[in-house]
Amino acid sequence: MAATVAECQCPHCQQEGDHPDRVLHRRMNVFISRLDEAQRRWYVALESQRIGHGGDHLLSQITGLDEATIRRGRAELRAELADCPEDRVRQPGAGRPPVEKN
Repeated sequence: MAATVAECQCPHCQQEGDHPDRVLHRRMNVFISRLDEAQRRWYVALESQRIGHGGDHLLSQITGLDEATIRRGRAELRAELADCPEDRVRQPGAGRPPVEKN
């Protein structure tokens, strides 16, 4: 299955012509397309913290992740991933229910 790479929707990348951030944003999106959902959340949360005020909104435009998802990633990082299982992507019981009942 081919990974879907998000297209940046930030104002700089939406302008005509070249902008230095366009290449960086494309590389970020290629990189996060190879991560699982938790890793994506944590990486984008770290970048948001680095940017500071307005980081959630900007990174939401760049990556397509929802701002609430980025905030959740920041909260998980603040808690040092204490509530995140090491051996699975989702919490036990999370995700879609099985199609067939056993």
